[in-house]
Amino acid sequence: MNKSRTNLPSAIPKGRAATENTAGRFERFDTIPCDDGWGYDDDLPPLRTEVRHETARSIITYNRSPDLPFDRSINPYRGCEHGCIYCFARPSHAYLGLSPGLDFETRLIARPNAAVLLRKELSAKGYTVAPIAIGTNTDPYQPVEKNLGITRSCLSVLTEFRHPVAIVTKGALIERDLDLLAQMAEQGLVRVGISLTTLDADLSRRMEPRAPAPNRRLKIIRRLTEAGVPVRVMTSPSIPGLTDHEMESLLEAGRDAGADAASWIMLRLPREVSQLWQTWLQEQEPTRAEKVMSKLRQMHGGRDYDPRWGHRMRGEGEYAEMVAKRFSLAVKRLGLATRTPKLRCDLFDIPPQAGDQLTLF
Repeated sequence: MNKSRTNLPSAIPKGRAATENTAGRFERFDTIPCDDGWGYDDDLPPLRTEVRHETARSIITYNRSPDLPFDRSINPYRGCEHGCIYCFARPSHAYLGLSPGLDFETRLIARPNAAVLLRKELSAKGYTVAPIAIGTNTDPYQPVEKNLGITRSCLSVLTEFRHPVAIVTKGALIERDLDLLAQMAEQGLVRVGISLTTLDADLSRRMEPRAPAPNRRLKIIRRLTEAGVPVRVMTSPSIPGLTDHEMESLLEAGRDAGADAASWIMLRLPREVSQLWQTWLQEQEPTRAEKVMSKLRQMHGGRDYDPRWGHRMRGEGEYAEMVAKRFSLAVKRLGLATRTPKLRCDLFDIPPQAGDQLTLF
């Protein structure tokens, strides 16, 4: 344990990463435990999350960002139980009148009609097929998914339509859906990205309190690849002065677990995330706080974050270039791809729907 923080008074609730919160009214929901690699007799309190069901009007979100390799995505949940303090999606909770802090981790919005909407939107006249990304904002395999199964319902629809999909997750629950994923992988319809931030279990526990342990994530990669599902190891976010020294080790561990590709993104601190992160940093890593923020600001023109397209994911300047070069050298040495074969779109087919008139010939 880091002795420099042992005797500090902590304002962070045990088992959570954020300190700030606002009030709200939701129904109580107790999450069924999942094997996340930490064991069931650890020192965290039981996870109780409040979930509100939202009747969504549409489920596929389209974007035109030049920073993203996809133009459409699905997010079954708003908010995320994993509680990663650095999560760039936290500010989205403010648009709901909720806190990007504890509310983001404990007061979730679920979209139980997601699969019904997805079926309708894929069947619409004029729909043009292209890979759909799942998990671009919040994790589709966070613990609440075990109870609600919204992600699996959407994946079932995509399987039925033979529609390409790219999934990003840290969650061990993805192993539950190996039957569907293996079937899609055989047809070239799926690729999964597993986020691996650090191999330091203590740091991970404090920074990503409800996400699976680092060794558990490597096991996820291994199980997926053994089932024939191609996996990209994502060393994201890379945190200067805290985790960036692990980049080569993370890539090697992911490769050894079976990943065939890799990517990285620098730590992003949009809007409220900056203060939440800095509060956590002062509480948990006070001796490194100044160094971390100094290097981040060097990459963003003196600011905590620069949201410009083409800049926000990697930053710029000498330090950013050094990290990028290290990544390039490591993936070349390890035989990891940065670009992968495109997912197939030619197999897409709208299956017969209930009520369709069958042909007589």
